[in-house]
Amino acid sequence: MRTSVERQPPQQRIKLVNPAPLRPIGREGPGRRLVNLVVAAIGLAFTLPLMLLLALLIKLTSRGPVLFKQMRIGLDRRALSRAGGNTRRRVDLGGKAFTMYKFRTMYVASENGTSQVWAMPDDHRVTPVGRVLRRFRLDELPQLVNVLRGDMNIVGPRPEQPAIFIYLREQIEGYQRRQRVRPGITGWAQINQGYDTSIADVRRKLGYDLEYIRRQSPLEDLKIMAHTIPVMALRYGAW
Repeated sequence: MRTSVERQPPQQRIKLVNPAPLRPIGREGPGRRLVNLVVAAIGLAFTLPLMLLLALLIKLTSRGPVLFKQMRIGLDRRALSRAGGNTRRRVDLGGKAFTMYKFRTMYVASENGTSQVWAMPDDHRVTPVGRVLRRFRLDELPQLVNVLRGDMNIVGPRPEQPAIFIYLREQIEGYQRRQRVRPGITGWAQINQGYDTSIADVRRKLGYDLEYIRRQSPLEDLKIMAHTIPVMALRYGAW
């Protein structure tokens, strides 16, 4: 989600529907982590030739680096207070910050020094190759490295940028609850809904994320991974 939307007045703060209790932080056992490591390693092995081809196409068709690196907010290992926060940190980003990798899909001048805006179809900032990558979600493939590094899982809520995370946390009650698990490349929200275009879209995705957190398991992750393949192939929700 890319946004430059102005802050809403406090009285317009969106409340979370059915904020049912979530399971404790740190539920990820060695078995679930092993599944993620194995799937990421196999995924890298099988997609390496494709990734090398995509890297070459990106390099030959537009100026700039092959990879786009961006700070994102990950797992929050702290015990959440009733107020949904923790004051032990001087600056509360909402979780551990990490560098997320993607294939570059925009022209360099468009990605640097500009404000964040909502995703939109026919975005003039996107390169021709980048448009194809986005439609089939191939720009996310380098995040398999993030999984091996322990920053992400294959399945989980999508990680957000620090400034946007803070904005959404202020606008949507309970938004920070999605940080109770490691973020993912794909997720229950991603296979049920396309790109965000409004705060209402983010709110609906939060409902899917919290539903996933309540029932997460290695088997649930494998089911979501299997559903992700047709979503990519059929370009569901992609521009």
